[in-house]
Amino acid sequence: MLETEVGFVYRAFGLTIHSELRLPELLPADGDGDTPDVWIKLDPFLKSGFDGEAYDFVAESGHVTVKMPDAGVFRVQDGHTIIISPYTFADEGLIKLYALGTCCGILMLQRGIYPLHGSAVAIGGKAVAIVGQSGAGKSTLASALLERGCGLVSDDVIAVHIPENGSPPLASSAYPQQKLWQSSLEALGRSTDELSSIYGRESKFCVPVKDRFHSGPLPLAAIVELTGPGENAGEAACLRVGNLQCLPLLLRHTYRYQLLGRMQLLPWHFRQSAALATRLPLYSMARPAGEFSAPQMADCLLKTIAAGE
Repeated sequence: MLETEVGFVYRAFGLTIHSELRLPELLPADGDGDTPDVWIKLDPFLKSGFDGEAYDFVAESGHVTVKMPDAGVFRVQDGHTIIISPYTFADEGLIKLYALGTCCGILMLQRGIYPLHGSAVAIGGKAVAIVGQSGAGKSTLASALLERGCGLVSDDVIAVHIPENGSPPLASSAYPQQKLWQSSLEALGRSTDELSSIYGRESKFCVPVKDRFHSGPLPLAAIVELTGPGENAGEAACLRVGNLQCLPLLLRHTYRYQLLGRMQLLPWHFRQSAALATRLPLYSMARPAGEFSAPQMADCLLKTIAAGE
């Protein structure tokens, strides 16, 4: 780990991050010559001067500030600084959960990076984004793909860079960890004995995947939306999404999409979504009803991507 006089230097989401908070989940920066893109700072006084309600994101003058119960007050400003004002005795795991999730997602929006809410896996030298509502099975499907030789690019927040020159979008790697429910781990035949549970979610665990992590950006080949159980139990199908459904799909799976209006980013988001929809295919996949279907869905997805190429 590269440690400086005032913190640590990491690499995630295509950014060099200088942090006063130790974040062992992240990979260290390659060298000490990297100029930080992002600073994560600790400020014990921010919480005393913020009057916002819990979970109410206050966006003003390039800042987004939010109070998270049991954790503290978090501010993301100007696309380059995350300020954390933790409560006394706040759980460090909960603080890091918000810093690496909500705060990084907001920071991406401020920097003009398109944040998708989902998992991304490396398949044949390209990235495939798996999106869906909470509980749809995004991380579980990604884990099944890892067992088939794919690599993890990102879990929870996917940083998508969309070049203005029409080149393919790029998905930047995050850090080598997944978050999986105990039921999914058991179905995959994996033990939770040596895993740490997520704060407040005793049956959801942080799962290291360093041996199956792809570090570095990859061209984004496709976006796959997972939906609820389909009508045909035991049969997985990955279907191309029609043109009229692409923009609504991308909106509902943009990380913290509720903030786009408050941050005056709706026109930017529309342009970026249109660029994504014209440069790569979007698919919809319904989970077969009944039995644990992640392995079958993984096989179906791999065949679909291979056929598309």
